[in-house]
Amino acid sequence: MSQPTLQRRLGLVQATALNMIDMVGIGPFVTLPLVMGFMGPNFLLAWLVGAALAAVDGLIWSELGAAYPEAGGSYRFLKLAYGEQKWGRYMSFLYVWQTLIQSPLVLASGAIGFAQYFSYLVPLPLWWQPKLVAGSVVLLLIALLYRRIEDIGKLGVALWVGVLGLMGWLIFGGLTHVNHPVAIFPSGGFSALPGLLISAAMGQAAVKTIYSYLGYYNVCHLGAEIIKPERVIPRSIFLSILGIAALYLLLNWSVGTVIGWQEVQGWQAGAGDKSQFIISVFMERLYGPAAAQAATGLVLLVAFASLFAVLLGYSRIPYAAAADGEFLPVFGKLHPTKQFPYVSLLLLGGVGFVFSLLFRLGEVISAILAMRILVQFVGQAVGLLLLRRRRGTAALPFKMPLYPLPVIVAILVWLAVFWGIAPAEVSWGGLHFKLYFQFAALGMMALGTGAFLLWSKRQAKWPFAQ
Repeated sequence: MSQPTLQRRLGLVQATALNMIDMVGIGPFVTLPLVMGFMGPNFLLAWLVGAALAAVDGLIWSELGAAYPEAGGSYRFLKLAYGEQKWGRYMSFLYVWQTLIQSPLVLASGAIGFAQYFSYLVPLPLWWQPKLVAGSVVLLLIALLYRRIEDIGKLGVALWVGVLGLMGWLIFGGLTHVNHPVAIFPSGGFSALPGLLISAAMGQAAVKTIYSYLGYYNVCHLGAEIIKPERVIPRSIFLSILGIAALYLLLNWSVGTVIGWQEVQGWQAGAGDKSQFIISVFMERLYGPAAAQAATGLVLLVAFASLFAVLLGYSRIPYAAAADGEFLPVFGKLHPTKQFPYVSLLLLGGVGFVFSLLFRLGEVISAILAMRILVQFVGQAVGLLLLRRRRGTAALPFKMPLYPLPVIVAILVWLAVFWGIAPAEVSWGGLHFKLYFQFAALGMMALGTGAFLLWSKRQAKWPFAQ
């Protein structure tokens, strides 16, 4: 009897829907007030910076995704770019190794943010109650994803409609109730732009906005399940980026016209910070408590929809590596009747469940970016340069414009973001210290290198091949 295989059953609408619900999630609703606090009257600029980086990096993902539409996304790209027998094995192994940690962190960030907004509807005064909510969300996601891919595609489109409905309602409310002017361009004029772009405040704000844009590449993880991937993947990436950038800018402008940035900074400086519920407060001021509760419910729906897409995409990465013979074979198993990588789904979901009980939202956001940047984003950009040099461009279905400028810009900006991630103040057992996420990421790479060497020695492969 033949082994079950992944099926190409997701079209442009479904791929774009899964990308967009992955990108929105809880991110813009919890980071919006943080960006206002960092940037003051120039908060919209930080969202433009995040969109610009997503667009530049999206060119890299589009070219790779269209040329190599397979399950696993970055796993396959890194292996092909650096050579399948030697350094490509190492880079792709590191990526899968980090995926076992950073994808559950992404899952935990959404679940924690879900619990934060849920507490507006149902007060959760005891410390363990928000954690119980976050953990329950992860378990429900695992149950919903334990099914065929075509059923998931239909559910993804339905959740996408909910995302667009909520964003449209929030934007309409701001457009019809303007109380505070919001500057689209820097408040000090264009002469102030260079200083704003390199300021410490922009660095901290950009980390939050970039986190909110992440997910435009989710379709690449599902490359083996996309119909006509050479066309659908690039189109879905840029439709997602342009659509979400427009929604984020309109959302921030709308909220800023009703709740001024000065008021948000005042909340953050005082006791009982209401900025964590800024969307709920926004709707309460416009339409009353009942509308605020309804909007909060929709925020929770959007957060849940995003986590749905996140766990779906990342569960395919360890599967792809195991099916390729480069990771533990147990991850390569597909469900015998439903044809999805159930072992990978259960493990990543289980680790995400644990993380949702242990960590705080701000720490998780910083850890997510630190874990991803060097191996995935910078490594992949350098890998594209290597692939073009080795294989040429004749067979590429999609070629980025102005090559290699977008690749160089992406590398430089990602490195700047990496070193700009602020440390966290940690208290444990009476000790107080700073946690530098850059060092944590480098430490995970070192552990991954050790695991790769042990795995390669066991398999008698490079660098231990006879």
